[in-house]
Amino acid sequence: MVAPMIPRVVIETSATPDGTEIVLSREAGHFMIRVGRIPLMSSAVHGSEEAMAEFGFAGHAEHPAPRVLIGGLGMGFTLRAALDALPKAADVHVVELLEALIGWNRTHLAELSQNALKDPRVALERGDVREVLARRAAAYDVVLLDVDNGPEALTIPSNDGLYSKRGLETLRRALRSGGRAVIWSAFEAPRFESRFRAAGFDVTVEAVRARGKVRKGSQHLLYVGRAAAARR
Repeated sequence: MVAPMIPRVVIETSATPDGTEIVLSREAGHFMIRVGRIPLMSSAVHGSEEAMAEFGFAGHAEHPAPRVLIGGLGMGFTLRAALDALPKAADVHVVELLEALIGWNRTHLAELSQNALKDPRVALERGDVREVLARRAAAYDVVLLDVDNGPEALTIPSNDGLYSKRGLETLRRALRSGGRAVIWSAFEAPRFESRFRAAGFDVTVEAVRARGKVRKGSQHLLYVGRAAAARR
């Protein structure tokens, strides 16, 4: 018996910086974003994005005014979770490369994050998060990176520089003493983990359910790095 086709309604299309088509659609009652033919994110699966905030802010719960960088806006789930966990005096800097994602978060996808971009704690910048990190030495207590499908599952080749040895060293310099970085990955990335440690981080790897509290289905990986003490 042939399975029925899942209805797909294209809402809007745009392009990545390298010219690849990016599509926002509605599929089986959920929003889906694809780059080319590759699924990038779905509103049905966001538990691991929300877990990024939990692991990132561990150890920073008592900080009265933390400075946070979120690289990759996605559908706004990580930003929403961060805002829910942070105090009123927090400063949240969101960096997103794709103009289309920014526009969709302000329109079609706004309700998913309860209009998180309108929160007064949020400063949004369109640009390359690697370039932002490079000009912000010792600026952040926590950095959450959900760029592409992870360090070794790229849909936009230029994102590779963020996860390179040099990119991770730049990330380390952008963190304050004792700061944390959480990097989302769709798949296990052992070569990346080695580079992460070599860049000056104490690293743990957390497997989290893609659908959050639903204890079945696929898992995603969070690479949690604490800025190690400077070596003498």
